[in-house]
Amino acid sequence: MEALSPRASSLLKTLVEMHIREGQPVASKNLQGESGLSVSSATVRNIMSELEDLGYLASPHTSAGRIPTAQGYRFFVDSLLQVGPVEEGAVSALNAGLDPNRSSGELVQSASNLLAQMTYQTGIVTVPKPSASQLRQIEFLPLSGDRVLVILVINEREVQNRIIQMQRPMTEEQLKAAADLINQRYAGSDLAQVKGHIVREMSEARDRIDHYLEAALELAKAAMESEEESGSVVVAGEASLLNQASPEDIQKLRELFDAFERKRDLLELLDRCSQADGIQIFIGEEAGFDVFGDFSVITAPYAQGAQSLGVLGVIGPTRMAYERVIPIVDVTARMLSAALSR
Repeated sequence: MEALSPRASSLLKTLVEMHIREGQPVASKNLQGESGLSVSSATVRNIMSELEDLGYLASPHTSAGRIPTAQGYRFFVDSLLQVGPVEEGAVSALNAGLDPNRSSGELVQSASNLLAQMTYQTGIVTVPKPSASQLRQIEFLPLSGDRVLVILVINEREVQNRIIQMQRPMTEEQLKAAADLINQRYAGSDLAQVKGHIVREMSEARDRIDHYLEAALELAKAAMESEEESGSVVVAGEASLLNQASPEDIQKLRELFDAFERKRDLLELLDRCSQADGIQIFIGEEAGFDVFGDFSVITAPYAQGAQSLGVLGVIGPTRMAYERVIPIVDVTARMLSAALSR
């Protein structure tokens, strides 16, 4: 990244702050007045043109001012940003919401809610898998192209969604019957034991030429393997939506659940963040997924004692107030870790 002169850095910093605050392209005349620099409007225009040539600014319209690019925001965050302290009211809210007497599940949910309330962005918290996982229910919902949405209900409240590819075509009625069969056989059992039973019964079904049972077990095995490979997240409401849906709503639900593939992209990103120390900031497509092109992701890991448990953070537009959001994410992670460690 090319070094900027002090004057260009000052103007870029002012322009980014104005764009974050106002959400509009910044004209050279307004930038000149806001910057406090003793320079002519022509000089300001020239510097803005140079910053645009370097990739830090862009012109959304021919007659409008400039806006920061993702590269401009990256330079701002890395080199120009002055992070302020967390406001006293926010610390008080965190102290109240992250009471160590609460359960770990309540603390994680509270952390997500607090992040959203304090930053005005979307709060996210990955949830570690419990050491013992009990299968409560499994549902299969057909999607397009021989894909199946698997909804796993584990323990009391944890709902996991994943999409798998069918090895052989199955109708919606066959998928429902397969889910009923798996639930009758395995609901209430430990997941690790269920996986072993499924492998053994698949072999027995193959020997008996029981193609229907073998197909049902194949689906369940794929769902369990996907469960091992992917991170988990607690999501409230999916099972209720499915149970309450009328036949006319099923197609809408399929489209909604299709979008969960993007959530899995997010979980993959957060899993990468959990391997790093401290604050991680991804601006636009730095996250590695097109869906985040106009958004920033700010995360920090949290732990229980010396054991890393997961990642929390926020997702919001690139023009978020980084100087406020970054310390809130950092302090929330530290306070959640402290509450879980007591």
